[in-house]
Amino acid sequence: MDKHEYMALDGTGLAQLVKRKEVSPKELVEAAFKRIEEVNPTLNAVIRTRKEKVFQEIAELRIGEQEFAGVPIVLKDISQAVKGEPLTSGSKLFLDNIAKRDSNFVARLRKAGFLFIGHTNTPEFGLKNITEPEVHGPTRNPWNTEYSPGGSSGGSAASIASGIVPIAGASDGGGSIRIPASFTGLFGLKPTRGRTPVGPGVGRQWQGASIDFALTKSVRDSAALLDLLQTVQPEAAYQTPLFPGKFKDVVEKPEKRKFRIAFTTESPVGTPVSEEARLAVYKTIKWLEKQGHEVEEKANKVDGIRLIKNYYIMNCGEMAGMVASIEEEALGRPITAADMEIVAWVLTVAGKSVTAADYTRSLDEWDVAAAQMAEFHRTYDLYLTPATASAAPKVGELTQTEKEIAELMKVGKLTKVEQQKLVYDMFEASLTYTPFTQLANLTGQPAMSVPVHLTAAGLPLGVQFMAPKGKEDWLLQLAAQIEQSELWIGMKGNPLL
Repeated sequence: MDKHEYMALDGTGLAQLVKRKEVSPKELVEAAFKRIEEVNPTLNAVIRTRKEKVFQEIAELRIGEQEFAGVPIVLKDISQAVKGEPLTSGSKLFLDNIAKRDSNFVARLRKAGFLFIGHTNTPEFGLKNITEPEVHGPTRNPWNTEYSPGGSSGGSAASIASGIVPIAGASDGGGSIRIPASFTGLFGLKPTRGRTPVGPGVGRQWQGASIDFALTKSVRDSAALLDLLQTVQPEAAYQTPLFPGKFKDVVEKPEKRKFRIAFTTESPVGTPVSEEARLAVYKTIKWLEKQGHEVEEKANKVDGIRLIKNYYIMNCGEMAGMVASIEEEALGRPITAADMEIVAWVLTVAGKSVTAADYTRSLDEWDVAAAQMAEFHRTYDLYLTPATASAAPKVGELTQTEKEIAELMKVGKLTKVEQQKLVYDMFEASLTYTPFTQLANLTGQPAMSVPVHLTAAGLPLGVQFMAPKGKEDWLLQLAAQIEQSELWIGMKGNPLL
């Protein structure tokens, strides 16, 4: 298959070629591996491949029955487990971890006919908005390799934006789908909490803040995936009623609904927002108004700083709990600072000071924010913000220096209050880049990043739309219309494509 044809098509387009027998799954997989050979030495997007196994799995496909039969896909190296394959979570602690079974998410993708060609790079435990784990090294942005593709699904984003695959597994616990989508010109949808399968045995995933889904080049691919993946999972802690129609129909035959949309360009935590990010929003508003949508500048009432502090309490508690389990069930010894990177270590130590009461009260604050946003959406259908406050940071820019690490290592000597301040300060530089995405994770709402702007430096920048719970169809309807407009940049100008 011609390389340029392969890279130009989305997952749906490739699947249609397979169904019409115009191309074979073997040819698609060969094209994907050829592209890995060409770009991965520079980008470091894919950390591990399944070359032998995936060619064997082609024989198991049921072409004509499976919607994405033969389409190559990469999975994120955290939570998206393939039986018998390593799953490292970007951590030296898990370098020898072998998955005992497919995760429920992966099992659904396998059932749809996807071919898993490998796993993508992710920061340690998915804790950062960049992808620079010590064990695997940094992933670079296909638009400009001096820059990061973001995180934590940075390897997946770089895999699509460099033409390795049209669709990549991703997850989003604080913006980890929407952030790299913004930085690499992709479409990034975070579904409603409980919409997509989780597990086995991890149904709360950061107390519902984190979900598994995908990054895509096209809106129709995300819609088709949502049709395939949406579920009411009996063992899941969170469940969302099934969408009664087809998300694919929403995209292919969009209803010309006129939305009432609130917008803001102000950071919810008081950090700077670049002029480029503001411009992206204002360009989008101009287009929205031209289409007949009602747009009004109106910030929500959620206390952003208070909410992010309570988000960090969850991060601390989850890390401390995970480490305790590893110590008891796997290592049989205490974990030390030498076992993990500094961000994970600080959260772990601070998490040991977080009481059950602290944790419970922090989750109460999430519910307060959810109630405030539910009230907000009684007036406004959608909420528009920058997806990220600026374009991508440079590789290494947000990684702690030796001096910063030395200060962070003092975390064990601090009081609980001082530890939480240290955590906030530790994330401040990275939060300045990405202050808009966490809200939807903590309220459980769907949100998307849409590629609408190219900066003067030639880097992509997205805008974010949030919708009420269960209203992915509204987001997909609007995204499909934007995709057909002059606003959509997609891969236009990408030097690797």
